[in-house]
Amino acid sequence: MANGREKLAGSRRWVVKIGSALLTNDGRGLDLEAIGRWVDQIAALQKAGIEVVLVSSGSVAEGMTRLGWQRRPHEIYKLQAAAAVGQMGLVQAYETNFKRHNTLTAQILLTHEDHANRKRYLNAQATLRTLLSLGVVPVVNENDTVVTKEIRFGDNDTLGALVANLVEADALILLTDQQGLFTADPRVDAKAELISQAQAEDPVLEAMAGGGGKLGRGGMATKVRAAKLAARSGAVTVIASGREADVLLRIRAAEQIGTLLEPEKGPVAARKQWIAGHLQARGTLVLDEGAIRALRERGKSLLPAGVRRIGGDFSRGEMVMLLDESGRIIARGLVNYGYEDAERIIGQPSGKIESILGFMGEVELVHRDNLVLA
Repeated sequence: MANGREKLAGSRRWVVKIGSALLTNDGRGLDLEAIGRWVDQIAALQKAGIEVVLVSSGSVAEGMTRLGWQRRPHEIYKLQAAAAVGQMGLVQAYETNFKRHNTLTAQILLTHEDHANRKRYLNAQATLRTLLSLGVVPVVNENDTVVTKEIRFGDNDTLGALVANLVEADALILLTDQQGLFTADPRVDAKAELISQAQAEDPVLEAMAGGGGKLGRGGMATKVRAAKLAARSGAVTVIASGREADVLLRIRAAEQIGTLLEPEKGPVAARKQWIAGHLQARGTLVLDEGAIRALRERGKSLLPAGVRRIGGDFSRGEMVMLLDESGRIIARGLVNYGYEDAERIIGQPSGKIESILGFMGEVELVHRDNLVLA
């Protein structure tokens, strides 16, 4: 059975997060040369068949540099102003570098509320899935210019983990200015040893993690917590130094670099636990035999045509139970349409959704990525 590092060689979707200290060369402005190197590696990963979502810190730090501020301010409105100024330079740097590889980029600004609200969660998921299918590299950051709570308490390690859940990534790569997770803080303890591999859910890890620097809001503690979040959808997390040459390519080659944190459960079991254990069913969909076979035997999504009747009172993004005619549970999933719209389109081919509802959302009633069999 392959270990965690060997699994990376066969993975197909990564979320790569790059921290502020790396991007801004410890506060001296955007390190365009380093950004170019990371972009070259991501382009190489794409050519090797790996889809990449890039979660990038640096907007506040870059804004501070452009505005001539030496210290991170405490006032929320100043942080928002710095984020707005810095985001311009950050996006331009990525766009320019990816253009060298004839690769399109897309700016995605999210908040934690986009993940908590099921409707917005599905909207973000559908957009990211579409961008990846088109070969576009989404560049994700927190929407620091309009939110307040996230600037005070959020961090892009956590955001990276939530995005890994969102797109069902195989791996979350956290690039930092440290070599990985150590048994103690190597800056003060000469006996500290690098942890090469561990379980993401191991409670001992957080006790070993330290705090963040002057630019970032994160630290090893947030990276350990991010690994635990990523593990809930089965993703492996690697914490490694972004200053190592070809770090992303070496991670894919299963080199012993950085710290690898594995989930206890595989992707299917972890996601099933997440959907079944964290969300309460708000309705039911009764399926015909053809739909049941498509789900069980061919791993297909649930289309409206395969649903005979519905029950409950659910909104888009909420969990529903998929039943057979006798009431046995076939699956659980997150529904793409609210009750009233779903009632109008069940039994109908997906091609008629727009003419019936007056708009076109998704062709699936429940997408296979948001569905787990009982």
